[in-house]
Amino acid sequence: MFFFLLASCVFLFVAFYAAWSTITLEQNYRRASTMGIPLVRIPVDPLNIPWQVIEPHFWKFIDFFHIPMPRNSVMLRRGWHFRVKAEMHEEMGTLWAFVTPRDIHLNVCDADALREIYARRGDFVRPREFYELLAAYGPCVSTVGPEEWGRQRKILAAPFQNESIMGYVWNESISQAQQMVEAWTKKGAMIRVAKDTRTLSLNVLAAIGFRKSFKFESSESKNTGSADESFSYRDALQMVLDNAILVMVVGRTHLLYSWLPAWIRRIGKAADDFQKHMEKMLEEEMASLNRGEKGTGTIMTNFVRALDQHQQDPTKGMSAEEVFGNTFVINFAGHDTTANSFSFAVLLLGANPDVQEWVAEELKRVIAGSTDGSWDYATLFPKLVRCRAVLLETLRLFPPIMSLPKATNDQPQKLTAAGRTVIVPPKTGVFGSVLGTHTYPGYWPDPLAWKPSRWIELAASGEETVMMPNRITYFPWSDGLQNCPGQKFSQVEFVAVVATLLNEHRIRPQRKAGESVEDMQKRVRGVANDCDAIMILRVRDADQVRVKLERV
Repeated sequence: MFFFLLASCVFLFVAFYAAWSTITLEQNYRRASTMGIPLVRIPVDPLNIPWQVIEPHFWKFIDFFHIPMPRNSVMLRRGWHFRVKAEMHEEMGTLWAFVTPRDIHLNVCDADALREIYARRGDFVRPREFYELLAAYGPCVSTVGPEEWGRQRKILAAPFQNESIMGYVWNESISQAQQMVEAWTKKGAMIRVAKDTRTLSLNVLAAIGFRKSFKFESSESKNTGSADESFSYRDALQMVLDNAILVMVVGRTHLLYSWLPAWIRRIGKAADDFQKHMEKMLEEEMASLNRGEKGTGTIMTNFVRALDQHQQDPTKGMSAEEVFGNTFVINFAGHDTTANSFSFAVLLLGANPDVQEWVAEELKRVIAGSTDGSWDYATLFPKLVRCRAVLLETLRLFPPIMSLPKATNDQPQKLTAAGRTVIVPPKTGVFGSVLGTHTYPGYWPDPLAWKPSRWIELAASGEETVMMPNRITYFPWSDGLQNCPGQKFSQVEFVAVVATLLNEHRIRPQRKAGESVEDMQKRVRGVANDCDAIMILRVRDADQVRVKLERV
């Protein structure tokens, strides 16, 4: 009897949910149809939390048994933007939407419409619910409302807009890259591209942002440790970032229960130790400034001054919780995005030896032309345009964030696209199709090919310069006032590392037995294009490709 009642309850719940979903789907479809653009119905919202939990298992089952699915079901796959790129926009136009029981998802790759969206911040607002998980250590610039956003953004962006800091970024990036080259060229070295470039990126950010200097340590020399060990700043942060979703969803305090498995408690210990390291850094910086010293001149210096201002006037500066929240989000956003770009670039360079020689040709010319032979930031960085082109082209095809979410406020909003005006209903999700725009044939010739040379043009003087695309046809760092403050930081770091790698060495993927050079290059490109999207786009398994660094 009990099982009959249980089965009946489950059946009734499923039936009720299906009926409710059908009704709300049709309500949203009628609301969306007023825009007069192509629409697609999707029975489940891809941002639905229960669906996000079961989604990987669902698709593993479907793929294993080769069960045919409707074409539009691709929108229910995590990271679907990478699978379709601009394909849907080519078929349905620069504005189209898919409708779910939960929302309308308006996808935009029209340059004029995108320009409006990023200019009209009050009409197209950042949906805070998309970013709430980032408040794992406290409120941050990604999670606060528009009133607090301007205050926090000003404090956060100041260090990244200081050109004098870029010299430190350059020098630290070169130092870390040189150590990585040394580790990679040791006899019998096991190069793990994704893990080692993550370590390099983390070390650079820790040194520049928080004056925590670490030697590069390859992934093969690290040990796992016990659940109760104490973590250094770098190791604690590395563990937190490697398990960011678990920390953000569950919360660090809930990962320390004694009844949990040791590997989970170890993550919780790292998350707790990272909080203690942030508190210690804040205290040390406050003590330094209170003694009348200049401080370290890092992001933490700015935070301490903001905390002091907040204590005097709660409407200004930052609270301690906001300092911790923003310290975490800087590390999360600034580290993972750059590290994954390195992974893609190393694989793509390995598959394209002609591009490596093209970059090396520039390095030889520019470095030889340096008056004292030193790697001076102010002298070299502006001239290493081909190195920068490698980054720009990598981000064109592999942007960390493939779609940038906005939403209309509580009023209908006009949006002009392709010469016509669309009225977007209130409270509608509006998504800037970053990858769709980056691969749209109307904006980019041969859009799916990785060609760094497309970014280079000749100035009147005959010197090579970086091509500037039409605005809002390329926006991996977002656009408008809410763009990424670390844009210059990431460019300087990337150029320094690539220049160091290719100055005297070449990246050589290892061929499998019986594999031709052409087949090897095809396989490496395949690994680079085998991606998943957990928070950001990343290579699913870069370790499938074994590389060596060969001196030339």
